[in-house]
Amino acid sequence: MGMSVTISVATEQDAEQIFKLQYLCFQSEAALYGNYRIDPLVQSLDSLRQEVVADCVYVARLGEEVVGSVRGRVTEDGSASIGKLCVHPRLQGHGIGARLLRAAESALAEERGAKLFRLHTGHRSEGNLRLYRKVGYEAVGTSQGNDGVPMIVLEKTAGTYAATA
Repeated sequence: MGMSVTISVATEQDAEQIFKLQYLCFQSEAALYGNYRIDPLVQSLDSLRQEVVADCVYVARLGEEVVGSVRGRVTEDGSASIGKLCVHPRLQGHGIGARLLRAAESALAEERGAKLFRLHTGHRSEGNLRLYRKVGYEAVGTSQGNDGVPMIVLEKTAGTYAATA
């Protein structure tokens, strides 16, 4: 490839690339659940643009191409909700997802005061669960997504980083 992947804060100009990447990446999740109405596939570009402006959004870039993304925000209870982590299928398995998570967690803790990180993933999403456990998350419960998909809720305390990510 010749280029390295860089992690940086997303800008409004990244919204369209994030939108397309999210649509591509979450196709496999939709297929896994037989549900093509999952939240990442029905989100509007305008809604995503609002998240880029208001939330903590990081992207992974290979040159000018956005090849990964993650979003986080501090919720009413002071914890940080992290979501819509995605990495282009051709680049999965190279640690980009863990790097994106680490960047978002650092910013949410240092800049926004988060003490706890929380995320959700589908109950059948073994690859996601493996990544989250590897970087220190533990299952704490279950929930149901707005789209009807059963979800596993995972959490970790701020400052907890797995050495093997």
